[in-house]
Parts: sequence; structure tokens; C-alpha cells
Amino acid sequence: MNRMKRLKPSNLLEYILLILLAGLFLFPMIWMVVSSMKPEADVYKNLKGWEAFLPSLNPANWFKTYEEVLQRFSIVTYMANSIFYAVTFAAGSILVNSLAGFAFARINFTGKKWLFGFLLALLIIPGETMLIPQFTIINSLGLVNNRLAVIIPGLASVFNIYLFRNFFIAIPEEIIESARIDGAGIVRIFFRIMLPMSKPAIATVGVLSFISCWNDYIWPLMVLTDSSKFSMQVAITTINTTQPVYINQVMAVLTISTIPLILVYVLAQKYILQGLGGSGTGIK
Repeated sequence: MNRMKRLKPSNLLEYILLILLAGLFLFPMIWMVVSSMKPEADVYKNLKGWEAFLPSLNPANWFKTYEEVLQRFSIVTYMANSIFYAVTFAAGSILVNSLAGFAFARINFTGKKWLFGFLLALLIIPGETMLIPQFTIINSLGLVNNRLAVIIPGLASVFNIYLFRNFFIAIPEEIIESARIDGAGIVRIFFRIMLPMSKPAIATVGVLSFISCWNDYIWPLMVLTDSSKFSMQVAITTINTTQPVYINQVMAVLTISTIPLILVYVLAQKYILQGLGGSGTGIK
């Protein structure tokens, strides 16, 4: 009761707006999930009422659509491909961008400021403009329809390099000097000191890279021709155009493809907020 009395009108308005905003983002996902738990004929019934956000009243229909989808399409193969691409891409992004960030933060070399400024300037260039040059290079290397073609081109990211650089700069110089006095080389300093003290940056880059690779559609579609190597996002287009098309099965596939993203975000949410907020370097 005391808390309710202390609730100001401005705070109440803020909570109401946040709830409305959350509902705005959640209602398409809720409709997607419940539509996958209905027969095809019931998906478009009562769309103007609250019944549209309820699954089938018969629990036997809840997972029947998923069984049909698994029988019609190679969902397990597509999911395994996406997990492989996303996990490998995330691990590679952490390694590549952390090394670059460490170089810009702690290694002095000629033209470092100019080079870093040039990298920041690349942020204004849309990624879509690089697709054709990237494909030309991949084709020249003979990597078309190779799994490496999905992973390698996007490993380096200016934003991720910038994020790691900021975290590495925040680590006190005294810690690094103490390690050098103890005989630690630059490689040991990086892997034993810098990376462990930058867990928020690692989690942020890892999760954002995972999500980016998982949701990528255009690039895998350009470089892959073998359907057995398709990622989930590319396969969804194939599923959506394979006759007969059932909307409840499409919703089931979309639900399956969303689950890994939710799990990854929930598990790493704490570190993501620290990383994006710049609230720490892992030093306690």
C-alpha cells in the first residue's frame, strides 16, 4: 500500500506506456505462436477478437502442426546449419575483433589514429553496397557454395572493434605493466588478462554476431546453391513457396527459428546490458 501511495502520476504514465510498447512488440509473436498451434482452417477465424490470440481448444492440435512440418521439410538439417553458422561466426567475430581492438587500444604503431578514423568513417557505408564486391571476391577464391563463404566475409566489424577498443582502454595500465614485469608477452597479456576482464564486450559481440548471422538472408542466398547447406532463414523462403502452403505450418517454422534467439538473449542479457551501456570492464 505504501508503494502504491508513493507512485507518482508521471511514473504511472511511464509504466502504462511501457506496457503498451511491450504489447506492440509482443502481439505479432504471440499470434505467430498460437497460429502454429491451430488447424489451418482456424488461423483466420475471429481475427478481430481476443480469440485470435488463443491456441486450439483441443490440446491434441497444439503440436500436430510441428509434426507435419518436420515430416515435410528437413528442419533439423536447416537448424543444424544455422547453429553451425551462427556459433562459428560469433566465435570468429570475438577473436578477430578483439585482436583488432587490442591493437588499437594498447599497441603503438605508425598511422594508428588515421587508420582508426578511417575505420569509423566506414560506418556510414551501407552494408548492402558491399555485397557485390564480396561475392566477386568469394567467387574468385572458389568458395561459392562453401560453408566458409557464409562465415568469413562478415567477421570483422567496425562497431565490434570500437566496442572492444573502449573496454581495453578502460583496463588500468598498471595491471598490464605488472604482467610485463612478471615476464608476460603480448599474447599472454591479451588472452590471460585483457579478454577475461572484458566479459561484457565478449558477450555483447558474441550475441549480436550470433543474431546477425542467424537472421542473415541475402548473403547466404547469394553464396549457397546446395539446399542441404541452407540456413534456416533461406529455407523459410523455400518452405513459404512449396505447394501446398499452409499458414499454420509457416508459423510453426517461424516459431522454431525464433526460439534459439530468445534463449541466447536471455542467457546473456546481463552482459549485453553492461556491454552496450559501457558500465564495466569486468573489473570487480
